[in-house]
Amino acid sequence: MARLLHSQKSNKKTPAKKETLYKDAKQNAEEIKRLFSHGTNEDFISRELIAAFNKKKVYLFFYSSIVNSNSIEEFVIKPLLEEEGESVSDVITNKDITQISDYQQAIENINNGKVIIFIDGDDNGYGMEVSQFQHRAIGKAENESVIKGPKEAFTESLYVNMSLVRKQIRDKQLITELTSIGERAKQSVILVYVDDLVNDEVLENVKNRIKNIEIDTVRNVELLEQLIEERPNSIFPSILYTERPDNAAAYLENGYIVILMDNSAACLILPVTFWDFFHNPEDRYTRYIFGNLTRLIRFLGLFLTTMISAIYVALANFHSEMIPPDLLLAITAARERVPFPLIMEILIMEIAFELIREAGIRIPNPLGPTIGIVGALILGQAAVEANVISPIIVIVAAISGLSSFAISDVSLNYSVRISRFIFILAAGFMGMFSLIGVFLLLFMYAASLKSFGIPFFAPVAPNYKSQGDTLFRKVLRAEIWRPTYVTQKDIQKKKKN
Repeated sequence: MARLLHSQKSNKKTPAKKETLYKDAKQNAEEIKRLFSHGTNEDFISRELIAAFNKKKVYLFFYSSIVNSNSIEEFVIKPLLEEEGESVSDVITNKDITQISDYQQAIENINNGKVIIFIDGDDNGYGMEVSQFQHRAIGKAENESVIKGPKEAFTESLYVNMSLVRKQIRDKQLITELTSIGERAKQSVILVYVDDLVNDEVLENVKNRIKNIEIDTVRNVELLEQLIEERPNSIFPSILYTERPDNAAAYLENGYIVILMDNSAACLILPVTFWDFFHNPEDRYTRYIFGNLTRLIRFLGLFLTTMISAIYVALANFHSEMIPPDLLLAITAARERVPFPLIMEILIMEIAFELIREAGIRIPNPLGPTIGIVGALILGQAAVEANVISPIIVIVAAISGLSSFAISDVSLNYSVRISRFIFILAAGFMGMFSLIGVFLLLFMYAASLKSFGIPFFAPVAPNYKSQGDTLFRKVLRAEIWRPTYVTQKDIQKKKKN
């Protein structure tokens, strides 16, 4: 019974989706006051005045916390009180005036930072853009820092982020298409793409996935990412998340799609392949030899962080004949007084490293690096002296953990860290035989994945014509083609010499 009463009470504040306005402006004003709990809602403002152009009463409504009060005074109230004309559009010269015919539109306008007005004798309402949502100033990227290249990063304002993208790509074909999601609290979503480059099938796929989201609210792109991805249970990401406008612009120029939302200092890029997660904007800002060197280091880091612990377990437990005799004797002597099996030692150190990493992220910034370094040193030294683990395990776990920091993408970093534990457990079962078997299974699974219809290992498998920027990049002068697995339009980006 209580739940029913609560439901009835809630429905009084929510009109039908297409409930049209009354013909009487005063009735409309009273209904808006009721819907927005006027008198209780502290920042919901209602004003009444007499318009100079028709001598009739005008009702204004807005949220004071999300609008520019100076804009309301200068471009809405002052013209209504002083200007003469035939209609509202003659009097108010605001850049964005929308006509409102139902209460759902009125609610969305107010929630989006607009002021709405009702005029006696007019069947429609009007919404005017005066929004001023607060946000951080443009700063540097926190997780994608570069030494050589632009330093600007996205902020939590949707329109500021659109400006940063347009600053990078000054092309008339750059489209910013607006849609909205959320059943209860609607949020704006901007799809950004270059119209004469984008893959129409992929674009339609993205639009349909966003359109089919049925949820009360989606506040930011971090939540949207999980709602539109094809395989939410996969350990491999299928959408690229970046804080850098220049990185987003580089993908747009090759036919990719970028998604922007308010409340997110980042964007989503799709579709993506496995290789995109290893690319860094700085790879292209430096000379190609230097950029390829950093990529080589990142691929080496990928191998070490996923495999070094598992290979050590496999060799020491099952294939000791593959270890040089002197090193084998050193390992045996170091483990002589350790009570745990080798795989247990590795798991203890790997889990300890993950705990230290997580603690370093969550505690206040000035203490994070200190806790991480001191904690690792003290923990490792104490564990060795207590004969809980052997010294070589500390070295192996340190190399494994530090190598993971070479992978800058957050999503792929988590995938690699999970894979590391899978490989360690596999190596502890039957040595290299089971390790290679699990690696092949995981590799085949990754090869079966698609990101919005694009194979995960394209353009290597299957093979496509591309700009040659996969494992290593070419000299900029030698990049002729756009990736044909993404776009089939205008695939030649540079004339052949």
